[in-house]
Amino acid sequence: MICNGQLLLKMQPIVGMLGAKVQHNGVSHGLSEAGYDIRLKQTVEFYSRWNEPRVAVDGKEAPGRFALASAMEIFDMPPDLVGIVHDKSTWARHGLSVFNTVIEPGFKGGLTLELVYHGGSYLKLPEGTGIAQVLFHRTQMPAQYTGKYQNQSSEPVAPIMTE
Repeated sequence: MICNGQLLLKMQPIVGMLGAKVQHNGVSHGLSEAGYDIRLKQTVEFYSRWNEPRVAVDGKEAPGRFALASAMEIFDMPPDLVGIVHDKSTWARHGLSVFNTVIEPGFKGGLTLELVYHGGSYLKLPEGTGIAQVLFHRTQMPAQYTGKYQNQSSEPVAPIMTE
């Protein structure tokens, strides 16, 4: 079952949840019909320099069409709720994919987003813009995330490899 509306506001999986949609930079964020639209914490730019794809996150440039960024929202997931991150239609129509991350029951902290741009023209994603939609589902049994990304920073976190 997807949790939305007043039930989602009551469960408070996001610290300081907005009870309605808000427009910023032409894209909405906040409580949506089926979930919650989260915002981008950094400005991300995809462009081509000398025919090579480049990406810049808060002005720091790197080669390629992949970027780690983060959501402005901080998560405090109840033990009976799981969140699934999905693309926002507006950005998908520009050729941007936001990987479909799972936010486990009991997860606390910032959310790192994995972005891939499939387009060929310049694309700027301003800080504070709605970037992805999270759909929240109830679990049959309570669970508690104890993984390596628990209580992670609100800045992008690189992969943590364990043996």
